[in-house]
Amino acid sequence: MTSFDIHQILATLPHRYPFVMLDRVLELEANVSVKAIKNVTINEPYFVGHFPVRPVMPGVLIIEALAQAAAMLAFASGGSSAGHDRVVYLVGVDNARFKRPVEPGDQLLLEAWLERIKGGVHRYRTQASVEGQMAAEAVIMCTERKVG
Repeated sequence: MTSFDIHQILATLPHRYPFVMLDRVLELEANVSVKAIKNVTINEPYFVGHFPVRPVMPGVLIIEALAQAAAMLAFASGGSSAGHDRVVYLVGVDNARFKRPVEPGDQLLLEAWLERIKGGVHRYRTQASVEGQMAAEAVIMCTERKVG
């Protein structure tokens, strides 16, 4: 099992502020699974408008955080990183369900398990939780491509 700090995440993923959704990768086993965390703070730019009276992390950004965790697993499984010429594109989301709101102060545990790779499309079962309570789950599909 491997772990990654923010510097290693930034060296692997092409995302930058304000769109980096991972703070640390706790465990990663190539071709198997990944566990990562996102510390949700009131300083996130989307909280200004979602919602001013009761800040809640948008569901679409929880899915994005799960997709970034899956991308870390995809790169590790393929032995590559985004660099300047590789990107993992999100190509599908199935069965997304949201079970509890995610609010400032929460630590989101993001987990992804590789289900299969077929025709260059990686399929992951994913789950986001806060303090042992499921916040969201989805099946995420992505593909790695050379760009430029």
